Amino acid sequence: MAGFDLPDLPETFQDTRDHLHQIAFYALGPVRHKSEGRMGLIHHEGGFGTPEFDGKALHVEGDRLVVTDDQGSQAHTFTTLREAVEFLGHEYEDEWFPDFHDPLDPLHPDESLDIDPESTRVLGQWFAYAWVLLNELRTHGTEEDEASEVQLWPEHFDAAIEMGSHEAGARASYGASPGDEAHPEPYLYVSAWGEIDRTNPYWNDRSFNGSSLSYEALRLANDPVATGLDFLLEGYRILRTDT
Repeated sequence: MAGFDLPDLPETFQDTRDHLHQIAFYALGPVRHKSEGRMGLIHHEGGFGTPEFDGKALHVEGDRLVVTDDQGSQAHTFTTLREAVEFLGHEYEDEWFPDFHDPLDPLHPDESLDIDPESTRVLGQWFAYAWVLLNELRTHGTEEDEASEVQLWPEHFDAAIEMGSHEAGARASYGASPGDEAHPEPYLYVSAWGEIDRTNPYWNDRSFNGSSLSYEALRLANDPVATGLDFLLEGYRILRTDT
């Protein structure tokens, strides 16, 4: 497995993360969804973006949106959500997919976005770490686990997979979040789909049905990938044993 050194988080990280979440949910996700009915994103060097679709790919790099196709790349430094969406050739919409249970609350589309390129780079490094970790986790599952592909979901802005037998009550989401209201910094998580035994100290997070491991614990680890994988595999083993 590739080695990773997780850096200190810049002071601007939380604001940048929250504003890039808006770009993921209201710009990149809907553009891909309107084209091919899928909204999942991927990590990209220096940030995040879409897989290739319709002969092009979109990504955020620093404080710029980049569109790449067979003619080359076009980049645009965006300052508002509406500006970003219009650069991609679309109109801004508050509601672009009716079936979300918990869509992201929008900023005003003309509100200025605070995007620090260094924080974007750190965010991209976190997602790159997540891809290595979650793809390695998938190799530890069985055929019956039906492990999904790694995707960056625009509504939650986390990289995640689903793995484990649903029939046996052992299925869970395994992921890497860049942080949220309950967690100011990034964290790994195991979110069980079924009941968990809260007397087991592994299930340490009360903000959802599962367990989390903090960015600080990972950053200080000698091997963040091995430490993160051990954490995720422990949840996988507990769910298989308890069900």
